[in-house]
Amino acid sequence: MYLCYFDLQGRRNFLQLSGHIRFPSRRLFNCKLIFQLLHAGYGMECGVFMKGTGIKLAESGYAVFGIDYEGHGRSEGRRCYIKSFPDLVNDSISFFKSVREQEEYKHLPRFLYGESMGGAVALLVHRKEPRDWNGAVLLAPMCKIAEESKVHPLLQGFLIKICSAFPTWKIVPTKDIIELAFKDPRKRREIRQNPFIYQDRPRLKTAVEILLLTWDLEQRLDEVTLPFLVLHGEADKVTDPSVSKALFNSALSFDKDMKLYPGMWHGLTTGEPDDNVQLVYGDIIEWLDKRTNTTFVEGNAGLPTQSSVETKIPKQHIEMDIPCLQYC
Repeated sequence: MYLCYFDLQGRRNFLQLSGHIRFPSRRLFNCKLIFQLLHAGYGMECGVFMKGTGIKLAESGYAVFGIDYEGHGRSEGRRCYIKSFPDLVNDSISFFKSVREQEEYKHLPRFLYGESMGGAVALLVHRKEPRDWNGAVLLAPMCKIAEESKVHPLLQGFLIKICSAFPTWKIVPTKDIIELAFKDPRKRREIRQNPFIYQDRPRLKTAVEILLLTWDLEQRLDEVTLPFLVLHGEADKVTDPSVSKALFNSALSFDKDMKLYPGMWHGLTTGEPDDNVQLVYGDIIEWLDKRTNTTFVEGNAGLPTQSSVETKIPKQHIEMDIPCLQYC
């Protein structure tokens, strides 16, 4: 499994994980907090696709760590095959425990950052570790698939029935997610050129796991108790913005905020025009900066405040560090 982390100069670093984790150089001193970066969605990865996010957060004084899930990005395993979401969540928890228990990071508040499927994973991590995180930033979290991206209900039942017999088959009929998710044509082309991103049809087991996960999350939004900021484009055709609104209304968190962006699509930080991307990053950094003081992070739940805001909408460069190893 591969770790991607960003130092305070915004430099990107990779480590292949094996046994005890040691950072060879450029440790992240004088940070405001430590981030667990959960990469955007099924088929995506941290090092290239989320490079801009890692750099932006690091330059703002936040320590950022992310891993490619098994079968994603640089990590080993059958490409984009999710056998079990609980296993994926446990892998994330195990790794980030080993990071935050290192001496130089023990004192730092801990936040989750998840986009799309990463937002769903962040909520599952919080469910398993309800007292271990000081907050979360959730961008278009995958709590419900948008109608435009759903498989027909009759076909859903059929796929669930045959899943155990053909779990790895790439047979699930879906629309082109890249076309639906990323508005800017130039950025869409760059994403398609990224060899670390899975662009084939979803595997049967992966699709069923995602379907079951969203059903579960949608029914248990009231179990969310940590402080969070949820951001969603109102023109999102991949994950349903209405469920982000339901999350905001149902969560028992004392401190929660929501930002809705009219006209924006699914990829808020990776697929929008640059002005929109900077607007989203500005909202994220502003929210975080208000929550990095000692009083807030020691209290974990923060102040009993909540706000909902509808925002008026006023070069991503891809580096290929190593060849992508594809598994059939």
